[in-house]
Amino acid sequence: MAVEPAPETALARNQAARRERVVSAALSLAAEGGYDAVQMRDVAVRASVALGTIYRYFTSKDHLLAAACVGWVGDLERRLARRPPPSDDAVEQLVAIVRAATEALEREPRLAEALVTAISTPDPAVSDCQRQVSDILVSLLSAPLTDVDEERRAGIVRVLAHVWFSSLVGWVSGWSGIDQVGDELELAVRLLVSP
Repeated sequence: MAVEPAPETALARNQAARRERVVSAALSLAAEGGYDAVQMRDVAVRASVALGTIYRYFTSKDHLLAAACVGWVGDLERRLARRPPPSDDAVEQLVAIVRAATEALEREPRLAEALVTAISTPDPAVSDCQRQVSDILVSLLSAPLTDVDEERRAGIVRVLAHVWFSSLVGWVSGWSGIDQVGDELELAVRLLVSP
């Protein structure tokens, strides 16, 4: 006998809305002042929730920002699905995807710095968020490569993900500029995918 899923309760909707307000407040603070500007007390005030409420959902600032990163990357995926790259060429599609992602980072550099810092932490509470971000990026980067052998596609995506992460860490650490992230990714795409 199949068990019917429980109907969404008002309490569950209220909890989801409260959690979303917390994430939104953290994103807002990060956009204004970067990683250091996100203090849990300030998030609580901006979200109009008790400090303890935040800790019901998130164990740390990094956990909160990493969850926000999952949402941000998910939004990017949805935007790209609504407006896919116009080219039929896999290289140009991948270049358009990585450029769209890096342009979004360039528009909000303080927010991007905060999200990259949080998603890079060794905090065990962040590991599920890291996996989710990785899964979304693999999906985004794999989509244009449908004509590529599965093993080669997995290798290309893995290398691109490493270049992306390395470039972001270099930017956040001050070794390079945000504009170089997109350039590094485009170079990697052209080297790895072009015939």
